[in-house]
Amino acid sequence: MDTRPSVLLIEDDPPVRLGIEQALALADIPVRGFERAEPALERIGAGFNGVVVSDVRLPGLDGLALLERVIRIDRDLPVVLITGHGGISMAVQAMREGAYDFIEKPFASDRLVGVVQRALDRRRLVLENRELRERLLDRQTLRLIGEVPAIQNIRRVIGTIAPTEVDVLIYGETGTGKEVLARSIHAASGRRGEFVAINCGAMPESVFESEVFGHEAGAFTGAIKRRIGKIEHAAGGTLFLDEIESMPLALQVKLLRVLQERRVERLGSNQSIPVDCRIIAASKADLAELSDAGQFRSDLFYRLNVVCIQLPPLRERKADIAQLATHFLIEAAERYRCPVPPLPDSRIEEWMRQDWPGNVRELRNAVDRFCLGIASASAREGEEQSLVQRVDRFERELIELALARVGGNVSAAAERLQIPRKTLYDKLQRHRILPQDYRDA
Repeated sequence: MDTRPSVLLIEDDPPVRLGIEQALALADIPVRGFERAEPALERIGAGFNGVVVSDVRLPGLDGLALLERVIRIDRDLPVVLITGHGGISMAVQAMREGAYDFIEKPFASDRLVGVVQRALDRRRLVLENRELRERLLDRQTLRLIGEVPAIQNIRRVIGTIAPTEVDVLIYGETGTGKEVLARSIHAASGRRGEFVAINCGAMPESVFESEVFGHEAGAFTGAIKRRIGKIEHAAGGTLFLDEIESMPLALQVKLLRVLQERRVERLGSNQSIPVDCRIIAASKADLAELSDAGQFRSDLFYRLNVVCIQLPPLRERKADIAQLATHFLIEAAERYRCPVPPLPDSRIEEWMRQDWPGNVRELRNAVDRFCLGIASASAREGEEQSLVQRVDRFERELIELALARVGGNVSAAAERLQIPRKTLYDKLQRHRILPQDYRDA
């Protein structure tokens, strides 16, 4: 399969299309010709390794509409437009709107090939830079862990948007890792300022304005001296607003003004201070629904909803549980200054059967308990089991803990448990526990 950079050519005039295809083929540039734009669009994605060459006048979707669609998919994907006589002003406007270049008919083949080759070189550099940013992000300790398609796609999105100035809205249930995602975007952005996090739901309304926007001395009773707000503190960096759905409506107006003007006024001041900070907001509620219900300002919602990332709950990405658990276990062992205990497949299978309403945060707590040798079954799980099942589970966990502490030595574990070795072997067989899973490497 040819994986070289290629050209998608849209031209409804067969002789012209054939001539362009032959010119590109002679230059050793793979090309696929189309009579209409619609089927070509189906082959274009954010990672498309090539460029688009299109006539402006086409049946159905014309070249300018195609340009708009391509920019929505990937604004860095080069689009070269072919125009007839009198279409120069239109082509110039198209370049302002994001086209890479335009060629006026009639044109020499070598000119077309030169433009396409430069566009391919640019595309190659863009994709290489994205890959480098993804690799850099993967080396961050705050990276999003997981290999399911949804998480892989989020990592690609981060690699694309992180270096830009665009504000971001993150949706996700409690415990899905919204702050981890926000920190990942900040880490990959190259911003030199700090990452400043605010939980809008945990801050009393009486101090919210002062904390976020700052205040001048004497602005209110008790304001003895000037206070720099979180927005100013995040200058050059990133301001993360968690649970933004809880932000008081009156202050949403002030935040909207900051987003639009990139300036902030401290409480009690008439001076407008320029600020350079990226805003990342997160919500566990649907802001569109809250906006429709009058519980969240629609203008702020539309201003934030430029780039929206949906974090899937853990129950929809159970294939990542083993990788997440291993990562959390190593972290927990470092945090608690203890050896990393063996993680048997049976425990992973048990965790994969759970629904995890607390998502990744709940899994991390379960891994911490496992690392410390504490029973990992939650009260909720225990209430759903019979007495025999609870005793059985507790026995299994005691045996696993004993094996972990003696490196999988069955005789030593039997001594610790104060039972005959044959009895322990019987229990190992019944619980399907393998001592070798607990032996030191």
